Amino acid sequence: MKINEQCVVALTWTLADTLGEELDVLDEPVEFLVGGDDLLQVIEEALLGLAVGAKLDLQIEPEEGFGDFDDLLLFLEQRELFPEELEVGMTFEGSALPAGCNPDAPKDAFYTVSEIYPDHVVLDANHPLAGIALRLSLTVEAIREATLEEIGRGSAGTGFFKIQALHDSAPGNDTLH
Repeated sequence: MKINEQCVVALTWTLADTLGEELDVLDEPVEFLVGGDDLLQVIEEALLGLAVGAKLDLQIEPEEGFGDFDDLLLFLEQRELFPEELEVGMTFEGSALPAGCNPDAPKDAFYTVSEIYPDHVVLDANHPLAGIALRLSLTVEAIREATLEEIGRGSAGTGFFKIQALHDSAPGNDTLH
């Protein structure tokens, strides 16, 4: 079977920046829906027509990946609005930001605490990989037909390219998947 729209592909990969620093490694195969929301379009396009065992090296520029870094997505907020246990790296949904935060901060974004000062907190709504050119070396480990549920959901259940809020979780998870 070859990879086509609306199939599920199991991949292993190494994701690095252009200086070669590893950002993420999938040693065990993870399933992604092709034709859904699981993968970047540039990755899907490169996968189409490949078979199990295929290896692929991609250079993903910011505009094909997570966009350019946008200074307008940085917000300086009062430290007193946030919980005492706040740590750099924690994320919040925009709809769950404390009352008193900048009303111009988009409610449909995720915010990462990038810096903490005695009186202020810097919230960053950019994707953590925004502005970074990426190198992805992947291997196709398996291919199967997608289920109707996966097609309807637009996902095989993998949220690699989505930022998840850590409201009640401890920060420090350094993986992207």
